[in-house]
Amino acid sequence: MPLTLQRDDLMPGRNLIGEWREAAEGRRFDVTDPATDTVFASVPDSGAADAHAAVDAAHAAFPAWRALPAKQRAQILKRWNALMLAHQDDLGKLISREQGKPLAEGRGEVAYAASYVEWFAEEATRANGDVIPAPVAGRRMLALKEPVGVVAAITPWNFPAAMIARKIAPALAVGCTVVCKPAEDTPLTSLALVRLAEEAGVPAGVLNIVTASRERTPEVVDQWLDDARVRKITFTGSTPVGKHLARRSADTLKKLSLELGGNAPFIVFDDADLDAAVEGLMVAKFRNGGQTCVCPNRVFVQSAVHDRFVDKLAARIAALKVGPASAADSQIGPMINARAVDKILHHLRDAVERGARIVVGGERLASLGPNYVAPTLLVGADATMACSCEETFGPVVPVTRFDSEAEVIAAANATPYGLAAYFYSNDMRRAWRVTDALECGLVGVNEGALAAEAAPFGGVKESGYGREGSVHGLDDYLHLKYVCQGQLGR
Repeated sequence: MPLTLQRDDLMPGRNLIGEWREAAEGRRFDVTDPATDTVFASVPDSGAADAHAAVDAAHAAFPAWRALPAKQRAQILKRWNALMLAHQDDLGKLISREQGKPLAEGRGEVAYAASYVEWFAEEATRANGDVIPAPVAGRRMLALKEPVGVVAAITPWNFPAAMIARKIAPALAVGCTVVCKPAEDTPLTSLALVRLAEEAGVPAGVLNIVTASRERTPEVVDQWLDDARVRKITFTGSTPVGKHLARRSADTLKKLSLELGGNAPFIVFDDADLDAAVEGLMVAKFRNGGQTCVCPNRVFVQSAVHDRFVDKLAARIAALKVGPASAADSQIGPMINARAVDKILHHLRDAVERGARIVVGGERLASLGPNYVAPTLLVGADATMACSCEETFGPVVPVTRFDSEAEVIAAANATPYGLAAYFYSNDMRRAWRVTDALECGLVGVNEGALAAEAAPFGGVKESGYGREGSVHGLDDYLHLKYVCQGQLGR
């Protein structure tokens, strides 16, 4: 079906580098619908020259943008927020078409993305420094907060609106300028958002976007890594890529925010409200078809309630409706591409070969299209299986039985990753013990939906560092300047 928008100009189909333009070499690449693998749009396939031109534009725009009063920057961001909400249907259609999530989720993501723009618009006027009590008379000591400079944002495909908003809004709020490379699978939503930012009054050169295919992405990003004018990299994606960015940033000592892979545990203790735990797992696991970095990847259920929990969960998973975004009743859409499907099926085969049992699902739904996988429940999972060691990034729930609190804490922490963790228990003392013991950046206690614009989002260990959202996310785009003024005595 053709993609029909109320505003055709929300698909500009070009890079924004001070102005809308084609790639320097004139190349383009196709954007496909994951529900059908059919091409429905194309965008510039940029290279090093385009990446360099984007930094030129951002660097030139930085002095005037940082000098603009914070209140005026805030007003521009508020207009951007209003435009995003006013065009929620069009943006939701773009998200669903290029990413695959159901239309209701696409619209919901737009509201979620706009909440970050609104939050950081309000915080723009609150980037306060400190007055430090002087140790001697006649001196004033200050700690001032200043924008770091040009920021390079590299965003993922799973939340093409929310991730660009969560990175760009705080950067613009504090006076940074931005160059951005959206994921090659989902460039259209990002281009539409930047088009609306331009309409909201973001000056030319302040926000630049460069699209590139998977093959040419390293050329674009390496150009930014080598450019000393780029003072910060913010990236959401895999841990191996995050490590590459960290290594390559060392030569110019860029500031980094890295939101990387996860392997989230979801623990159900025998004193939990099982219905609430099932509901929390459904919310946390099946959002975006399981394609989120904070999805529960390993589910641990205490022996006394294991069978009852599995029965309740199996009924809920079996009732999920799988289909394209165009179907109003779809709850699970296609996976992003064939590589994602292959990984999921590999994890399922490996688990079964190692002794796990499929209770629900377990197959590719080829009758719906090339990239559909049935929501799946596995029991008898253990730490030797690929689904326990790697992010599956799909609608697969592997359940492991456990006996003691100490045993499950050790298992939950037995991973190099530390992004999110969840557990359900009605024992308040246990709640704080387990919260303290879990090695992760986010903990959901009797709650499956964690993210909010006012909360810090980020991980520990190999899940990265830096925070997005909240006042802590604002600080990641600022540096401190200490000022000491003397000779003030009479």
